[in-house]
Parts: sequence; C-alpha cells; structure tokens
Amino acid sequence: MKLDNTDPTWGTVAAGHVPEVLYHGTRADLTVGDLLQPGFASNWEDRRPLSWIYMSGLLEPAVWGAELAQGVGRPRVFVVLPTGPIEDDPNLTNKKFPGNITFSYRSREPLRIVGEVLDWEGHAPEEIKAARARIDAAWDGGSSRIID
Repeated sequence: MKLDNTDPTWGTVAAGHVPEVLYHGTRADLTVGDLLQPGFASNWEDRRPLSWIYMSGLLEPAVWGAELAQGVGRPRVFVVLPTGPIEDDPNLTNKKFPGNITFSYRSREPLRIVGEVLDWEGHAPEEIKAARARIDAAWDGGSSRIID
C-alpha cells in the first residue's frame, strides 16, 4: 500500500516524509476493518484521554508502542490507514528528534486497521522494563508531557 502525500488528508506532514505503510502498536483486541479512535486514555500520561491517535511509518516505534501500552491484552502491531488529516507528531519531532526521523504522526480522525503485522520481533523483557522505568521517571519528574 502506497500513501500519497499530495492528498489533502495529509494535513501538515513535512515534505519528503512519505511512509509506504503506517503502523500503530497497542494491546487492544481489534481486527481488520476496525477503527482506532482518539479520545481514549493515554498509555503514557495519567491515563487522561487524548484528542489524537498516533501512528508511525516505521515498525520499530509501533513495536515499542505495543510493548509499552497499558493493559492486559497481548501486544499487537496493526497496519493502519488514516481517515482524515495527519500531521507530524510534535511530541517527538519537536522535543526529541529534529525533523521527523521517527516518521511519527498523529490525527484527530480515526485510523482504519487494514492489516496486522504478525512476524515482528519484540524486545527482551529487561529492555522493556528499563524503557518503562525511563518513561515513569520522566513523567514523575515532570520533564515529559504529551502535547495534546
């Protein structure tokens, strides 16, 4: 599936950052055809509802998203298609990485699940635990807040 950044639904995505496929990592029990919607509790910050849904043009950030997501379901990585405008995710592009080298995006409109990646490789349990500890320390210290 090739996405076209000349389509008006691409919103404010930076020129030249056109992913072939978009991914979303989660623990939600969903299937092809379902919609991932904004408005649900954040996995990262006080579980407050966010007005955005996030996606990545790279598999690795979606894998981390699936592994670090709150909940009891199994980590899953879905291939998604935006149903409305998307923009660069300022939580990563402005705070951590100049430009958008992580190919991270967000939208206020739902993402339609068009596939699932079944053969992704996860991280070692100690890597996940260390990443979760870094995230928790950043939130506790107030140095990392989601731009909503």
